[in-house]
Amino acid sequence: MTKCRITVLKRTFDRELANQYGVEGLTACPMLKDGQVFYADYARPDGFCDEAWKAIYQYVFALAHGVGDAGGLFYYGDWIRVPGVAICGCNDGLRPVIFKLERTEQKSEIGYTPAG
Repeated sequence: MTKCRITVLKRTFDRELANQYGVEGLTACPMLKDGQVFYADYARPDGFCDEAWKAIYQYVFALAHGVGDAGGLFYYGDWIRVPGVAICGCNDGLRPVIFKLERTEQKSEIGYTPAG
């Protein structure tokens, strides 16, 4: 298993929907910044939004386990044309954040001692 690089490509904001449904003063995601980079495998990286992690972790886990290796593409090649890459977003309907996930060659290591 290897680590996956998570890059915040952009924070978006749907002003029309926010005006209709959002609280006063709502803006683009305050937790993440464009260009920010995280590394992960099976666990949410420190400082990464819990809700965004829930939306993307299955892609991170798949990439960390080799999906997209040797020319393989996600979803039968009808989604992303670059092997080892996924573009996805969090599930905030008013201010979604778009991420680029990339498989790296950096080996994963367990960062704790298992109990038992």
